[in-house]
Amino acid sequence: METEDVGMEEKKVKVKGTVETNDSEESYRKALRLEYFTLAYNIAEAVTSIVFGNLAGSIALIGFGLDSIVESLSGLILIWRLKKHRSGTEEEEEKIERRAERFVAVTFLLLGSYVLIESVGKLVEGEVSDPSIPGIAIALLSMTIMPIVARKKYDLGVAIKSRALIADSKETLACALLSVALLVGLGANYLFGFWQADPIVGLLIVAFLYREGLEGWKESSG
Repeated sequence: METEDVGMEEKKVKVKGTVETNDSEESYRKALRLEYFTLAYNIAEAVTSIVFGNLAGSIALIGFGLDSIVESLSGLILIWRLKKHRSGTEEEEEKIERRAERFVAVTFLLLGSYVLIESVGKLVEGEVSDPSIPGIAIALLSMTIMPIVARKKYDLGVAIKSRALIADSKETLACALLSVALLVGLGANYLFGFWQADPIVGLLIVAFLYREGLEGWKESSG
């Protein structure tokens, strides 16, 4: 009788382990689909922001697009990380990931320097940017979509115990907040003709890019 009870308990443990494994794999698949969506969205956002930013002469909109490019690179790293979660040793994965993170960090700093030079130049030379309705639409769309995506990433990150995905959720939320600053700058120029708001927001984006670059470098060197 005791032997049968032990056998039943072992079966229950095995079934429970199988269910937990299946749930974990499904969560990984959901996380990957979410990252693919974010990657596609960031690429589209980068292209449209840079194109319309150039047309309007808006360094804030261009800087927002450049940030989306770097976010796309970060997304690619996370996609690779999620797909490799059961292959190779953890040390090998960590080593490659740190190299990739360092590359992204340097990219943040380089793009931040470009936006800084352009923003200061526009303020000093009094170069007025044109109002950009498409830019305002891009900012509004990002403000609407990104908080939802950030929340889903956070929940999945907790479910699969992925610090990388949880960190990425915070990054996505930060981008949503950045779109608020973009909207304020573009809106002030469109509604009140306050053209200085555009390069001022450009400087805010510079601070964001530098912060991300320095933090990324520190983490990759830790």
